Amino acid sequence: MTIDQLHALPLYHRQTIPDDYMDAMGHMNVRWYMALFDEATWGLFDDVGLTAAYFKAHQAGGFALRQFINYWSEVHAGQTVAVHTRLLGRSAKRFHFMHFIINETTCQAAASLESLGTHADLRQRKSSPLPPAIAERLDAHLARNQRLDWQAPVCGAITLLPDPAI
Repeated sequence: MTIDQLHALPLYHRQTIPDDYMDAMGHMNVRWYMALFDEATWGLFDDVGLTAAYFKAHQAGGFALRQFINYWSEVHAGQTVAVHTRLLGRSAKRFHFMHFIINETTCQAAASLESLGTHADLRQRKSSPLPPAIAERLDAHLARNQRLDWQAPVCGAITLLPDPAI
């Protein structure tokens, strides 16, 4: 995977890193990586129809089930990062995706988050099937991503198969 390949993925968040994101080691603290990934997740959600209005109207939501993070290079205050996203798969209820943080200042991949999420019925507080219109939008993203000529660097521990613990 190259920076050019990552740039070809949809961009869901861009931000210049403020001084208060730094930790005692002089680089961005891990909690801010999660904040950047979270912002990108909301961008992906909006793009496929999982909007705040949809959630409110249908008493629905999304739950994170599993996540795996890789840190590849440091990010410092004043640098600009961009979060690009690749959809890896989906089932009737779940969606598997990866976010990639690119440090645009240094032209390096900084981190990735592999995530498994589920559509949820907030009245019952449990997983529920994705509505057809949203499933179709996810499928369109997935079809584009399946045509890419590179394999996503997945951890191998996340699967769409049902897990009795979830």
